[in-house]
Amino acid sequence: MNTLLQRLLDASGQRANLVVRLLVGLVFLPEGIKKFLFPEQWGAGRFERIGIPAPETMAYFVGGVEIVFGLLLLAGLLTRLATVPLIIDITVAIATTKIPLLWRATAVSAKVGFWSMQAESRTDFAMLMGLLFLLFAGGGALSLDRRLGRRRGPLTTG
Repeated sequence: MNTLLQRLLDASGQRANLVVRLLVGLVFLPEGIKKFLFPEQWGAGRFERIGIPAPETMAYFVGGVEIVFGLLLLAGLLTRLATVPLIIDITVAIATTKIPLLWRATAVSAKVGFWSMQAESRTDFAMLMGLLFLLFAGGGALSLDRRLGRRRGPLTTG
């Protein structure tokens, strides 16, 4: 029977998983860094404008989550585990910044409503799909998960 650690380290996916890890990690890492470097535009100021409670605390927390787990994805270390907080992060981002665009629809402007939300949320939905892929597929052949899994011996099925 597989242990939880063996399942978390299972990286039996293809080498192409590296591309998805890079795609997702290289978006989340700089997004997290921006929350610290440019707090008014991307951190506490933005969180306050969209109504997030305790905006300064939450901006630093979210920035830290994006940096730490973005780095884990880039390294392919605990890939499946790293996707969970980022899935929560991106889901909250969609709910608080993209879904509200749907409610701004007016008959006067074509720039609001569904098409505005679709245009503004492309990256967020792509990140969500990439995270779900990594949650299901793992870090892949070119990951630290694979190296650590090999040291523990082959995984057994059953």
